[in-house]
Amino acid sequence: MASESPPPVKRSEIFGWCCFDFANSSFTTIIITVVYATYFSRVIAGDHPGASSWWGRALAVSQIIVILFAPWLGAVADFTAAKKRFLMASAVVCATATACLFFTGPGDVLLALALVVTANTAFAMGDNFCASFLPEISTPANVGRISGYGWSFGYMGGMLSLGLALFIIQGLHASARWTFLMTGLFFLLASLPTQILLRERAVPKPLPEGAGYFKVGWGAIGKTLRELPNHRTLAVFFLAFMLFLSGLMAVIVFASLFGQNVLHLTQTENIILFAALQITSAMGALGFGYFQDRMGAKPALVISLLLWLVVSGWAAFCGTKMEFYAIGAIAGLAMGSLQSASRAVVSALTPPGKGGEFFGFWGLFGKLGGVIGPLTMGELATSFGYRSAVLLNGIYFLGGLLILLPLTLPKGGARTDSDARA
Repeated sequence: MASESPPPVKRSEIFGWCCFDFANSSFTTIIITVVYATYFSRVIAGDHPGASSWWGRALAVSQIIVILFAPWLGAVADFTAAKKRFLMASAVVCATATACLFFTGPGDVLLALALVVTANTAFAMGDNFCASFLPEISTPANVGRISGYGWSFGYMGGMLSLGLALFIIQGLHASARWTFLMTGLFFLLASLPTQILLRERAVPKPLPEGAGYFKVGWGAIGKTLRELPNHRTLAVFFLAFMLFLSGLMAVIVFASLFGQNVLHLTQTENIILFAALQITSAMGALGFGYFQDRMGAKPALVISLLLWLVVSGWAAFCGTKMEFYAIGAIAGLAMGSLQSASRAVVSALTPPGKGGEFFGFWGLFGKLGGVIGPLTMGELATSFGYRSAVLLNGIYFLGGLLILLPLTLPKGGARTDSDARA
């Protein structure tokens, strides 16, 4: 008997999916990039010389946890048709740990880092599950646009959360601690449309007799690893992706600290800068999404990586706050386009029914970048200063570009025959 076909994708469902990007961007924007990063360095760690290294190591630990468990959870989610449940559980854990940062104060280094590790691990897991829905709600013809919609929503969520943080700090003259509580509530409330509107389209599969989810999950991962070399384009792209994500994650994690330590930006100036960056990032994600569907993924990625090389070189030698604002605008365009195009490429090259597994590996290679980039940036900044660190960080973008240039990627999101094999 033929299985019942899944219901057609409605605009409301795409909107619900985009709302998760809108919700979780508050966490990366307020906690990882703009407010808590500097709060940790100045208040929690008391401007200790090792604060940059501690921050980078904590985020690296969270990414290592994701590397170890994301592929297995992705396979189990596919097998049990539970991607949406896992997605929403990750939101609750991340939002709760984020809100608890309200209770951290001077000297609470271990508690602060433990909460950041917990929240960032849950965030990264949720990011994987959110991305794994993309092949189900898009077609090869519109995958770039829909991925761009998600990233654009995300940057708008980041901008709104920054506006709320600015209102709390400047308008209400309250402690920055209240922005952490606000961020946790923002994440929970903004993800409600995802819970209501996004469908779980997969059908549960019965477990083989005598097998458990752990065995089945890791068995599916082993099978996918054996198959990955057959998907040569995807495998090579993952390598390039890991390199340029290393550079990108280093920028996301340390941009605010660079502005604070090198150019002496105040907290208010930092918030205003990154609010403007959210706008250019949304423009980059949306504009390059349309560009990718028309011209292909490779030109979009090449242009993005060239922009990042400009950003890395200019930031290393910039001398004024106005220059840094201009660099931030270029970085925003490059950030939105790079992230959106990368997710769309993986979606286009993912075999049907393998979304959870293959996006688990997308998460794995991305999280490897999340370990390598922040860890090396933190150590370099501590040893040689931020200017040298940001210049050397450009090597990751260059390496990703050199691997990407000879690669043939589908134009307009269409799968190639060799990469569509299950």
